Amino acid sequence: MVGGGQLARMTAQAAIPLGIGFRVLADSPADSAAQVAAGTRLGDYRSLADVSDFAAGCDVLTFDHEHVPTAHLAALEQAGVQVRPGSEALRLTQDKRAMRERLTALGIACPRFAPAGDLADVQEFAGGNWPVVLKAVSGGYDGKGVWVCGSAADAADVLAYGIDTLVEEYVPFERELAVLAARSPHNQGAVYPVVQTVQRDGICREVIAPAPGLSPARAAAAQELALRIAAELGVTGLLAVELFETAAGLLVNELAMRPHNCGHWTIEGARTSQFEQHLRAVLDLPLGSPSPVAPVTVMVNVLGGDGEDAYPRYVHVMAADPAIKLHLYGKTPRRGRKIGHVTLTSDAHPADPADLIDRARRAASYLRWGTEDGD
Repeated sequence: MVGGGQLARMTAQAAIPLGIGFRVLADSPADSAAQVAAGTRLGDYRSLADVSDFAAGCDVLTFDHEHVPTAHLAALEQAGVQVRPGSEALRLTQDKRAMRERLTALGIACPRFAPAGDLADVQEFAGGNWPVVLKAVSGGYDGKGVWVCGSAADAADVLAYGIDTLVEEYVPFERELAVLAARSPHNQGAVYPVVQTVQRDGICREVIAPAPGLSPARAAAAQELALRIAAELGVTGLLAVELFETAAGLLVNELAMRPHNCGHWTIEGARTSQFEQHLRAVLDLPLGSPSPVAPVTVMVNVLGGDGEDAYPRYVHVMAADPAIKLHLYGKTPRRGRKIGHVTLTSDAHPADPADLIDRARRAASYLRWGTEDGD
């Protein structure tokens, strides 16, 4: 796996019971996965030589981020490396304009969009109806590279950065949903329950699985959509589809072709975690069951807060709610940085997501701030 972040760290854990030899190409020995993966190599994912040397010792190459240059991936494929997902699929996660164009050509509903070469393009697109959304065509994640512009002046400030951007309509969505699908090289597919995600400042803060109050028909439509996109784009491995739920239906917002924050709940909450599923898919093994093991599972991200190490706060969280499952990523705390997550599953049926979310929030808050009533 190219990339040494928390996704690689949790994939390394999933590889152990499967007996899979798992290697990581990390930037630094301090990277989250480098701390736990015995097969760690240090190198620069932007260097074709480094990635090629790493791939030479692997049967399959996969990724915990989308930033390896497409040209490098194509060169590896030409050299016979099994790159999963492949370069053509990954290009659509690296280039938001290409992704929007491809999905639109397939008749898949997305927010209305256009290239934003200059301010005149943005103003023409807005037609006097503000706000609009400007997005960096490449490189954005966790809210970075996305700007809600309430006026032409706001848009001009963004365009002054000189980066390639596109402009999209501002969608008055009811809530955000996500669905995770897996696809193997021989076209076996599996899809997890649709979840509700809560975003703040562009960062996923909470996930409720399954999405409360979602009609069976709409849930099935979202799952079918994820499987269709995976097949149409030739995805091998996991595909996360982030959706806006609107009064008129579902719109595709973002795609990711790797384990994803919306699927962390599956470690405790599903028969097969997203990390094991990704390994099964890229190695062309039979896929595992994505069925939930509890009526409701919630996940809350732990962000860096007051600069204190979260580990000494374990004792309070464990004692206050023994059902909480803790996952810390070995990262140096920095305000707003994802340093871990907490998960709760419900044994009750019908379950109360509000109660579970409240308990998980209190645990995450204590790990972040040393108090249960923080954000």
